[in-house]
Amino acid sequence: MKYKIGIIVVLSLLIGLLYTYKKGVFDSGDDEYAKLKLPETVNYNFHIKPILSDNCYTCHGPDANKRKAGLRLDLETSAFAELPESPGKFPIVPKNLRESTLYQHIISEDGDALMPPPDSKLALNPYEKRLIKKWIEQGAHFEKHWAFLTPVKAEVPKFETSDPSHKDWGENEIDGFILKKLGDNDLHPSERASDATLIRRISLDLTGLPPTPEQGKALMDDGSESNMAKIIDGFLASPAYGERMTQSWLDVARYADSHGYQDDSYRTMWPWRDWVIHAFNENLPYDRFLTWQLAGDLLPGATREQILATGFNRNHPITQEGGVIQEEYRTNYVLDRTNTLGKGILGITLECARCHDHKYDAITQRNYFEMFAFFDQVDEKGLQMDAVQAKNKKFFADPPFMTISEEETEGVLSFVNLEKGEKINVMVMNDSAPRTTRILNRGEYDQPTDSVRPGTPPTIFAFSDKLPKNRLGLAQWLTDTENPLTARVYVNRLWAMLFGRGIVETSEDFGVQGSLPTHPELLDWLAVDFMEHGWDIKYLLKKIMLSATYQQRSQMRPELERADPENKLLARSPRFRMSGEMIRDYILTTSGLLNTEVGGPSVKPYQPAGLWEETNAGADRGILTRYVPDSGDDLYRRSLYTFWKRTLPPPNMTIFDAPTRDFSEVRRQKTNTPLQALVLQNDVQVLEAARVLAQGMLEKEPDSPDLVRDVFRRILIRTPGEKELLALDAYYHDAVALYKKDGADAEKLVAVGEYGQRGTDPAKTAALMLTAQIIYNLDETITKE
Repeated sequence: MKYKIGIIVVLSLLIGLLYTYKKGVFDSGDDEYAKLKLPETVNYNFHIKPILSDNCYTCHGPDANKRKAGLRLDLETSAFAELPESPGKFPIVPKNLRESTLYQHIISEDGDALMPPPDSKLALNPYEKRLIKKWIEQGAHFEKHWAFLTPVKAEVPKFETSDPSHKDWGENEIDGFILKKLGDNDLHPSERASDATLIRRISLDLTGLPPTPEQGKALMDDGSESNMAKIIDGFLASPAYGERMTQSWLDVARYADSHGYQDDSYRTMWPWRDWVIHAFNENLPYDRFLTWQLAGDLLPGATREQILATGFNRNHPITQEGGVIQEEYRTNYVLDRTNTLGKGILGITLECARCHDHKYDAITQRNYFEMFAFFDQVDEKGLQMDAVQAKNKKFFADPPFMTISEEETEGVLSFVNLEKGEKINVMVMNDSAPRTTRILNRGEYDQPTDSVRPGTPPTIFAFSDKLPKNRLGLAQWLTDTENPLTARVYVNRLWAMLFGRGIVETSEDFGVQGSLPTHPELLDWLAVDFMEHGWDIKYLLKKIMLSATYQQRSQMRPELERADPENKLLARSPRFRMSGEMIRDYILTTSGLLNTEVGGPSVKPYQPAGLWEETNAGADRGILTRYVPDSGDDLYRRSLYTFWKRTLPPPNMTIFDAPTRDFSEVRRQKTNTPLQALVLQNDVQVLEAARVLAQGMLEKEPDSPDLVRDVFRRILIRTPGEKELLALDAYYHDAVALYKKDGADAEKLVAVGEYGQRGTDPAKTAALMLTAQIIYNLDETITKE
């Protein structure tokens, strides 16, 4: 009994201490919030709307089905209107806190009156309450959502800094906006990065590959600031540029070499991928790049290339199973195209309005199905194709390796291989007879309700009556210079490609629940400038890369760690890990193994045995039941060309956060896991690359005292520091001595991989191979900085 009483007493004391601790923490937090300085002018979009969206829109937002008390707070008219359930009372009365019931509810000490309600687990902190108070006092001015306002070019701030050492900092307009925000936060920019760092950075950003040793030396000899534009132009002209840009677009386009679902059989869509590479290398303006993919078949006198581009909207998963309900899956395909348009091009979560009005953005379910209607006219008959992998070469070559035949039926475009006379069928878009589109109750294919015509959400940008109500009209709406989203979203995506995060971090969501832009004026300035220069992608990339902002060092400084640990203000260049595809390509390039052939069908590099068998439910029906790696040069092609099976994407790329491609993906997640280290330590491709690099070095200079230094420079471009070189040299010589004693281990190690052997000393090869592998495993090697 005493024992039980003792436990109760101890628990009571612990609970009391915990309560006191939590109260102290929260009181302390409240004090901190109270100290925060309010902005001189409270802005609705950047200060008030995020508070209302996070705390109020679930019950008082755009979704009419979930709205309570008849109160809607996302529109000025309803926020100022008399409350339906409380005559004579108004949610917000500008400049009148006492009569503003919204304010009275958020400061109430009565649990029954407090908003948000305590049981919602939501609460406004003191700073947020003070913001709303000041906003109402200043007149409670509403604005249209910032991303739905047509972008305009703000005046570029002058380059000014209080730091004398950065008095002349700045190369173009971008730097003015960045420096202004840094100054507002009592920060200053970083120094220019070294030539070696910049050349590696530019090469990775524009080609997805490191510069070769020859390129690195030549560019560093010519790498002065005045020659930076010429260096950038050289990389932009490389065929590898188109491959690098295509890699990112494949995620948006949900490209794969198999159909998905249970059977997951072969699909031949690589000629469309070849077109994307070709389009980027030819610098096809972004407005035309979109138009051809969405509606190339509807252009007057459409060329075969324009029709091929429409394969973009055939990239979704397609069932090959028997016994399915065709209308159910046809609806799913149209839903997929609609959602891809929203997420991949408009940067809006349209899919949230499939079953009901959007809970946060002013997009109704009717709006969703009006967008759906643009893709609802497509003839789906061409989706049934033979499950045969076409083994042909690239389409876009000089002269063309293949021609497009005149035959084009039921959404299939046929190619003829000039060497073999084979026919390759590729799915493209074509509209059937007009179909009536209906709103689907709860988004279900078998619950049609009211009919709708093709249209766009008026809250974003009204669809002109002058435009045709088909996919071509949709493309023209998207690329109208008044459309507030298209240019902003793509500019932001390119910024994220170069800086690791967009000006709007949520590249896929520019809606109310998305992140606010860190530099809104800069984003708008770039979007307008992009359109003014003919939607020229290469122009935009070069503009950003020539800025002093892009060319900064990446080293963290103590004041930045305190004031801006996430580097949102860009007082330094970012550091972030490369994608799995880039890491593999980096290793292949520096080892000398990379096959630089551009275009052509997908290939199967090394992969752990048995994975496909474990994920495949079918057998003996021509579907993908066994993984048979390719051989020869096909093992060393760029990762862009790796066969992509939806039910089992390339495992090493998946470990480095590659998506499945079941649906459009704009922003890959970023993780750090032990599996990533294990891949770099044990993968056959990495070990083979290290072996080939070691053999190549030893073949040229077997007795050179600079072997380790040269391997380091080949991989990382820069020269190693004294301590780095001493440590690696010691490791290499210790390993040589070890393998001289145990030749069998050395022979076993240097036999890894299929690439041909060279007549080099096994002990030295094994030792230098492991030294190279250590360098491949360095954080610096897999990081872009």
